[in-house]
Amino acid sequence: MPTEATLSMANLETIGSPKLWTITVAGLLLLLAVDFMLTRRPHDVRMREAVGWSIFYLALPLAFGAYLWGAFGSGVAVEFFTGYVVEKSLSVDNLFVFMLLLAAFAVPTALAQRVLLYGIIGALVLRAIFIALGAAVLQSGTWAFLLFGGILIVTAWKILKDALSGEEQKVDISSMRTIRLLRRFIPVTEDYRGSHLVVREGGRRALTPLALATVAVFATDIVFAVDSVPAVYGVTEDPFIVFATNAFALLGLRALYFVLQGVLSKLRHLNHGLGLILAFIGIKLVLHWAHGIWTWVPEIPTLLSLGVIIVVLATVTITSVYANRRDAEPASSPTER
Repeated sequence: MPTEATLSMANLETIGSPKLWTITVAGLLLLLAVDFMLTRRPHDVRMREAVGWSIFYLALPLAFGAYLWGAFGSGVAVEFFTGYVVEKSLSVDNLFVFMLLLAAFAVPTALAQRVLLYGIIGALVLRAIFIALGAAVLQSGTWAFLLFGGILIVTAWKILKDALSGEEQKVDISSMRTIRLLRRFIPVTEDYRGSHLVVREGGRRALTPLALATVAVFATDIVFAVDSVPAVYGVTEDPFIVFATNAFALLGLRALYFVLQGVLSKLRHLNHGLGLILAFIGIKLVLHWAHGIWTWVPEIPTLLSLGVIIVVLATVTITSVYANRRDAEPASSPTER
């Protein structure tokens, strides 16, 4: 087997041969089918179950990255691992918004994993569409890197601005256009009806609150896809690696949600870190575009990008823990001072 196997995909170099795409998509569908079987009967997810599946879904990308290293070399593997870390960190932010949505809709704990699974499937479909669109844009010229870089820098500014304002992130479901539109044209039941999305009531079909929660999660997926796909294209131009990093990052979200449910709100500096990461990748894309015009402009190596991303995530985690401990300490009295 050659150490470097690339196939031309409409002028984009990719390791994704038809066989590799088939195996990857088949494996993805199999895992989603298993998830559907696990969530068929609503139940409260115990920590042991959630941790076990989280470890499994973390081991999968490690094994896949090792395969890429052996089959295509260290460069491809580093691109995959870097993209995966970026997507996983962004997916944690997805989880926090999902948590707010589930609370806003008062989704029963036993049904939460089904809503999350629908959200993950919706996210995968949207990412696949955006990845294909991103690949088409990249084929049109190097200006695409400037466009993607600009999108990430603007997004980073908005995230940092909100994070520095100190305001807690909130979800107002009454302001969501998709929810208002559904309520206007389709009746909605007052209570949940198990895992059913649609029921027959009064001789006509009606949506359940579970359906509204699922639509709300799907609507937020669109916003996240706009940020996520350009971010990973800042790490690699290979559509297959972009898809693989997104798929592996999203697959374990259902189980990871229940592991991190009590921790997500305590990662108070996570958005600061995500803003810095998106700004860094945006600058990396702009430099890549400029390097294609002026060769003296430096580029940021992928391995350096991985190091920067890991350092930023570690730093915001440590600062979040420190800030939480500081706030938890009782204020000392004047006599003690």
